[in-house]
Amino acid sequence: MEYGIFGLLVLIADIYAILKTWSSGASTGAKIIWTLLILVLPVLGFIIWFFAGPKGQTA
Repeated sequence: MEYGIFGLLVLIADIYAILKTWSSGASTGAKIIWTLLILVLPVLGFIIWFFAGPKGQTA
């Protein structure tokens, strides 16, 4: 059961990261690379995105 909850949290975090990446002002190529990184390495990709990824648009 614990692994299922952890997996669900990782899924939610990855979806959040992908949505924030695609709403950022980064180029399309950068968005694709970040999305692939997050999808291929779900946990590590999210951590790298959190510290170094493109941020959402500021209003």
